[in-house]
Amino acid sequence: MITRLTSKKTLSSTDILTASHVRLMILLILFCGGIGLVIAKIIWLIFITGWGVEERRHPTPPLLARADIVDRNGRTLARTIDVWSVGIHPRTLHINHISDPDVLAANLAVLMPERTVDEYRKIVHSNRNFVYLRRHASPELVRSLNMLGEPAIDFLHEPSRLYPEGTLAAHVIGWIGEDGHGQSGMEFSLDKELTDPKRQSAPFMLSIDVRVQAAVEKALSTAMLKYSAVGATAIVLDVDSGEVLAMVSLPNFNPNDRSSSDPTAFDNKATLSVYELGSTFKPITMATAIQDGVVTSLAKRYDATEPLAVGRFHIHDEHAQKRWLDVPETLVHSSNIVTARIADELGPERMQAMFRNLNFDHRPAIELTARGRPIWPAFWARSTVMTTGYGHGIAVTPLHLTSAYAALVNGGIWRPATLLKRDADYRPDGRQVISSQNSATMRRLLRLIVTDGTGRRADAPGFRVGGKTGTADKAEKGRYNHGARVSTFAAVFPMDTPRYAVVAMLDNPQGTADTGGYATAGMVTAPIVNDIVQHIGPLLGIIPDPKRDLDLTDLRALLWKPPAKTP
Repeated sequence: MITRLTSKKTLSSTDILTASHVRLMILLILFCGGIGLVIAKIIWLIFITGWGVEERRHPTPPLLARADIVDRNGRTLARTIDVWSVGIHPRTLHINHISDPDVLAANLAVLMPERTVDEYRKIVHSNRNFVYLRRHASPELVRSLNMLGEPAIDFLHEPSRLYPEGTLAAHVIGWIGEDGHGQSGMEFSLDKELTDPKRQSAPFMLSIDVRVQAAVEKALSTAMLKYSAVGATAIVLDVDSGEVLAMVSLPNFNPNDRSSSDPTAFDNKATLSVYELGSTFKPITMATAIQDGVVTSLAKRYDATEPLAVGRFHIHDEHAQKRWLDVPETLVHSSNIVTARIADELGPERMQAMFRNLNFDHRPAIELTARGRPIWPAFWARSTVMTTGYGHGIAVTPLHLTSAYAALVNGGIWRPATLLKRDADYRPDGRQVISSQNSATMRRLLRLIVTDGTGRRADAPGFRVGGKTGTADKAEKGRYNHGARVSTFAAVFPMDTPRYAVVAMLDNPQGTADTGGYATAGMVTAPIVNDIVQHIGPLLGIIPDPKRDLDLTDLRALLWKPPAKTP
């Protein structure tokens, strides 16, 4: 029997190797495809959703490092702290589909009512990577938002600038923007120094005294409310060093929450706004006349019997004496007529020279950038010279006036003002504007105005206050508004050893029953200075002493008194 055998074809080693290569190629292709898909997914997550890229998810923090600002006694005025901020990733919200966007928008509107539901809907339905919902969020808000359980809501720990004193000295300190740089006040003026890594361990010390600042702000805000003024400002200045111990501008704002403040409150009236400051200029004119030899004797008399005709205009006295007046009487009764006559004798060159020496032709000298340019007469006609002598026709800032009064009493030296604390024995360079003897005379005349003249309501007992009232109609749209006024009192104390100049101003105050309906500086602003001096004097080491004062006997002898009535 023959058996037929069959068998399969035996594969060669070459065939087996080829098949293995094919399988490996297929596996490699599949592997590379998988890697490609993973890479594509990562690219999509990064560039489309912003996942994993910190700088695309969150804006750069507004502040990295910034030195503290403190007052002259080391009390903190500005400090950098960590706070919570809350944001949302709308694209992530669309991908995860955990929350209903419309429901989430409604919940956000309840917790953060500064936006409407529709505004939140626009945010959550947008295709944006990241949107801030609240900067400086409270811990309570963070907890409430966290309880919503929405992973698209993000909670950030960010550095932020805190102003512990709130509105106090806000115009001086200023604030910083979201980019971490100063936007106003000393935050702006010292921006480079405050962000210098070498200085961040040492705080910047200002000349401001928080205690003095608070007392001035309280007295000024009380008066502004009482007399329904639209604005107010006050300054306390060291007459020797030029240091500003207090600078208040009202209305005020809170640098921690600027969004809730009136935009008009951001203007610093002490350094930015210019005003015709009225009769507060009369002592300046008188000092100039004494210095230049126009007034050779305080007993010299001038005609004030009738209004002074200048072309088709007439200069009047508010409290007309209708007689001849000497120098002390001119200041005590605040005579426009006599001051105009003296300014006329001085002439334009000498009047301008004194005003320039007092920096009235430049922005005020101080570190702030918010500084107003004075309104300087374009042409110094005879009438211009006469009216500028009593504070009309030229407009300066309250800080200009404060520095000028410091020069009148400190020995005659004008020095620039500063908001930086100086060493106790340091005196900055200045310029001699009047002689020391003339300055001593002005101290006595200013004291006489308070004891016997229009400034009586500023006479804080025991503090030897000297100063001058100034009431001027407001200049608006090229003409005077006789229904609106600026009431100013410029003072120095104590006049036997001058230490501090104090200027207070009310913008368009209204008379009250206790002022007889008057809103003059003697009625409404002099009492502010009285209040300020009584509160800040002891804080500054000046103890009231009713037994001390300047000897004004010879000046009082020049004041006319009506004859005693016979019985």
